[in-house]
Amino acid sequence: MDNNNLIKQLLMIGIGTTSLVADKLKEVTDQWVQDGKLNPEQATSFVDDLMKQIKSEQGNLEEHLQRQVRNVMQDIGVPRQSEMDELRGRLDRLERQVRDLENKLWR
Repeated sequence: MDNNNLIKQLLMIGIGTTSLVADKLKEVTDQWVQDGKLNPEQATSFVDDLMKQIKSEQGNLEEHLQRQVRNVMQDIGVPRQSEMDELRGRLDRLERQVRDLENKLWR
């Protein structure tokens, strides 16, 4: 499972949802303006404030998702990239040592 790909997919879902919320919010505030419940400046201010809050919460959600995905991956035993890099280095060193030993035996 690609950690970054999963997070990107979840974020795209969040962005799509935010876009739908923004569109619906615009429709509702436009209707409120037509009905005389809000003036245009109040509607714009209301939408702007609510969208700022949603975007702020999305940032918190992204951080929370990243932590949760890392925790789940750790719980199921998926190694971190640094651990994989260390193992690759160790494997390279062992392969070199085996080649050196084989070369010594065949001389």
